[in-house]
Amino acid sequence: MTIHTPTPDGGRIVEEPMGEALSRRYLAYALSTITNRALPDVRDGFKPVHRRIMYAMHQMRLNPQAAARKCAKVVGEVMGGYHPHGDASIYEALVRLAQDFAQRYPLVDGQGNFGNIDGDSAAAMRYTECKLTPAAVLLLDGIDQDAVDFRPTYDDQDEEPVVLPAGFPNLLANGSSGIAVGMATSIPPHNVGELIDACHLLLEQPDATTEDLVKIVPGPDFPTGGVSVEGHASILDAYETGRGGVRLRAAWDTEDLGRGVWRIVVTEIPYQVQKSKLIEQLADLIENKKAPLLGDVRDESAEDIRLILEPKSRTVEPEVLMESLFKLSDLETRFPINMNVLDATGTPRVMGLKDCLRAFLDHRRVVLNRRSQWRIARVEKRLHLLEGLRIVFLNLDEVIRIVREEEHPKAELIARFNLTEVQADFILDTRLRQLARLEEMTIEKEFKELSEELAALQALTSSEAKQWKAIGKELEAVRKALISPRRTVIGEAVDASAFVAPEAFIPREAITVILSDRGWIRAAKGKVDDPSELKFKEGDKLGFLVPAYTTDKLLVGASDGRIFTIGADKLASGRGHGEPLRLMIDLDEKADIINVVAHEPGAKLLIASKAGYGFVAPENDLLAQKRGGKQVLNGEMLAMLRVPSQPQGDHVAVIGENIKALIFPLAELPEMGRGKGVKLQNYKQGGLVDVAVFNAEAGPEWADGGGRRRNWPDWKDWLGKRAGAGRQGPRGMRKFR
Repeated sequence: MTIHTPTPDGGRIVEEPMGEALSRRYLAYALSTITNRALPDVRDGFKPVHRRIMYAMHQMRLNPQAAARKCAKVVGEVMGGYHPHGDASIYEALVRLAQDFAQRYPLVDGQGNFGNIDGDSAAAMRYTECKLTPAAVLLLDGIDQDAVDFRPTYDDQDEEPVVLPAGFPNLLANGSSGIAVGMATSIPPHNVGELIDACHLLLEQPDATTEDLVKIVPGPDFPTGGVSVEGHASILDAYETGRGGVRLRAAWDTEDLGRGVWRIVVTEIPYQVQKSKLIEQLADLIENKKAPLLGDVRDESAEDIRLILEPKSRTVEPEVLMESLFKLSDLETRFPINMNVLDATGTPRVMGLKDCLRAFLDHRRVVLNRRSQWRIARVEKRLHLLEGLRIVFLNLDEVIRIVREEEHPKAELIARFNLTEVQADFILDTRLRQLARLEEMTIEKEFKELSEELAALQALTSSEAKQWKAIGKELEAVRKALISPRRTVIGEAVDASAFVAPEAFIPREAITVILSDRGWIRAAKGKVDDPSELKFKEGDKLGFLVPAYTTDKLLVGASDGRIFTIGADKLASGRGHGEPLRLMIDLDEKADIINVVAHEPGAKLLIASKAGYGFVAPENDLLAQKRGGKQVLNGEMLAMLRVPSQPQGDHVAVIGENIKALIFPLAELPEMGRGKGVKLQNYKQGGLVDVAVFNAEAGPEWADGGGRRRNWPDWKDWLGKRAGAGRQGPRGMRKFR
């Protein structure tokens, strides 16, 4: 016995750069994900898992007339014979094929709990049963007639179809979605009647444009209905390029309860929106006061959807209420269109509507020709046998004698009547009692019918025009079998840029914004007449008291030079202590709040730093969209003051740490959106303590150490130019506020 000594590396080590090794393996993984998992085939609209489920159920003879079988049995057949993945993923795909709210034309007839539109999952596969639907039979028609190519299964024990014959354009009829490596697909469902009408147009006018097709297929047709509010131009562009989107709204109506009372009844919700989550979302909007026009929501659904939306006030217009909810909730969604598919060669491509329909028609022509050739071969074989029988009937007595008396009847028949071996075997296998006169007539009739069929098939396979005509007839038969009215209504286009902000739907109510010294903010209804009655947490006190309206935006100035924007309608109720301001904005821990003002469109603010610089800023430029606010001042902010408009403020008074005061015209300050500003007062040391804006006719005021307000009748003695040093202020002057 020879003993082979293994090499130190075992003979299995390949040296190659790490980058190349990773690149090659990741590429193989990406291609496998794209072609074998995520993207559907443009010809039958299936991913491999769905195609294998359909074929396995066909092999199990689970046709619509048969009894349903346990889903566990089907999943086992698919997993054991065709799909080398987990049973959970196969069952999930099977369940989706049976859900009438997920598939426009369900392909599996499910018996048992297959989930619902609320988002509840299906029962375990051991409890549910299934079989094919008539629509699925149309997709499989011809699978046993050599209509498509087959390939070995993953274990080489059997064969599976590369693609299904697809009697209707399933890709567009039921849609598809998936995410691969570096690419994704999202195809909405459509009405099969409209798709077949579009196919007829392409058969009659191959040069028809996408615009011609969109006249027949105006948009997607979702199984859950709804109202499409996407414009014609947008839909046309999406169907032309294969990329775009469609906005879908819930269908609703107003129910009059008498005496001016009404409520909204939602009967259809957007595709792929779970009803339970939608109700929860609407309830959260009410609780968080983000939908101020909505009073209550409840679910009265049985088999059909019925959501009740009650307004907060009967004076609200139903259209205004729904527009606000469309903006704030999933009562309106946008379904993306990305028709990324595998073409007939298995190459990923983004196709438009016309390309998808043309690829389907080309596939149907291939299927038609292959089925015709399959039938031709069988008709020719049968005719060949019938020709032998015809010879028998012309020489019946001699044939019987040869069969009875000859030692080798087969060879004798072949030699005597010039038969083929196949014909001789067939004659010898035929019972003599069948060779009666009546059988001769039957054979002649069958021979004539098959001859006519063969001529028709040969004419069909040799004429492209006849092939397209035959495809048109097949599609018309499918149309009659699957026709159903459109569910998604094509509504008027809604201009997204014209959407009114949610704040426009907020009732305008007077409030008082209360911000404590420690940063707790709340809003009390109406006016606070006596601030001393306000209650705060232990050790806290009043910081700012700002009159406003629920429709206002609040501008919050911080010492780090940033200004934050908060919606007054989002503030907590004034009954409690409120909530921390830092939970609403990204305020630095070291920064302090300088001032809070209610935004007034068109107004201006004077912004000043401790270093003694400042400028005037338009309030419209200070609004921030993010929690992080907007950096306005370069430096440490000291003041953020509203420039009075009634009466118009025209002078600025400043006072420094050296107790010197200076007054100069407001016009000397530049107007800018952000920056450092210009010097307000010149200091040898120290900086700015306070600043005020006043009207010359009314004159300024200042506050002494005890907080008492004092007039300043001789203020003009301190009048000078901006950036001057100023002069000593009146006795006791420390601040203006």
